[in-house]
Amino acid sequence: MTEAEGSTTGHGTGAGATEACGADAGVPTGRRGASVAAGRALRADARRNRARVLEAAEAAFASKGPSVSTEEIARDAGVGIGTVFRHFPTKEALLEAVVVGRLERLAAEAASLATAEDPGSAFFSFFASAVDRSATKIALADALAAAGLDVERAAAEVGRELRRTMGVLLGRAQAVGAVREDATVADVIALLVGASRAAEHAGWDRGVQTRTVAIMLDGLRPATGR
Repeated sequence: MTEAEGSTTGHGTGAGATEACGADAGVPTGRRGASVAAGRALRADARRNRARVLEAAEAAFASKGPSVSTEEIARDAGVGIGTVFRHFPTKEALLEAVVVGRLERLAAEAASLATAEDPGSAFFSFFASAVDRSATKIALADALAAAGLDVERAAAEVGRELRRTMGVLLGRAQAVGAVREDATVADVIALLVGASRAAEHAGWDRGVQTRTVAIMLDGLRPATGR
């Protein structure tokens, strides 16, 4: 990444930004437009690099655990180590971004299922999918906690959105009699955590995971629907 790109990733209020403003003074409109376009291209390039780092980090953390080096992540992303640290000053910041990204995708999945024709199937499908995705998230969250970072604080905003969309899924499933009426979002989250930890305890054995989820989902169904 060039120095120009670095100035667009969080340091644009310093000397670089002042110099840029000064450079535009007295520049013909056409050239100024070209300068603005170049700046936008650099910002787009910075966003692409950030996305590549996150993608590489998530894959590396999933396959090798949180101990994987940032140098290896940089190589996998096809960027220099300076680019990684420009976007994520510490390894913990990178871990945090990966965890938040996973939760954002989970919230997006819940939102996409919120208008499904079969509310019951949508709810149960989301539950099983959330457990299936939880292995790496648990490891990363534990690594962040071990580093003394507050995972709940870091994911507070996306956590609220996830709870909201889960509430929609749950409410629709209850409205058609697919889920017991006394179940709450807090209950569902507790069961998700329990199912995920149970699968972790069993070494993520697929058979144990499938049975654990099935048993918990049976508990969420009305007695007449079991």
